[in-house]
Amino acid sequence: MKKVITYGTFDLLHWGHINLLKRAKELGDYLIVALSTDEFNKIKNKEAYHSYENRKFILESIRYVDEVIPENNWDQKISDVVNHNVDIFVMGDDWKGKFDFLKDYCEVVYLPRTVGISTTKIKKDLFTVNNGYK
Repeated sequence: MKKVITYGTFDLLHWGHINLLKRAKELGDYLIVALSTDEFNKIKNKEAYHSYENRKFILESIRYVDEVIPENNWDQKISDVVNHNVDIFVMGDDWKGKFDFLKDYCEVVYLPRTVGISTTKIKKDLFTVNNGYK
């Protein structure tokens, strides 16, 4: 069985997220999503709209996702890959080169982002609408 892992916050889930998860799952048989915890998001200076538990619940309901594990810190990736017998590490190409150190442990794949959608764009559009700018 070929195992794939990806990481993210997956807040305000959108079709770009689903597209990434679908393409990641197509690379193997079993997809693990390491989901940033609320505490880790604070360290990253990110604020998620949904709590970790709610984001986990949403991800677990997606047919491409086989398992969701917590991402607690930047340094756990090697141990996750080793402990979960991961064959392929997947991230969006906006992270290209940042995780090449994992090539000693597994294949590293950077997938193109889905054009025209991002959580940042959604938040910006909502802020603009709610403040009367559109």
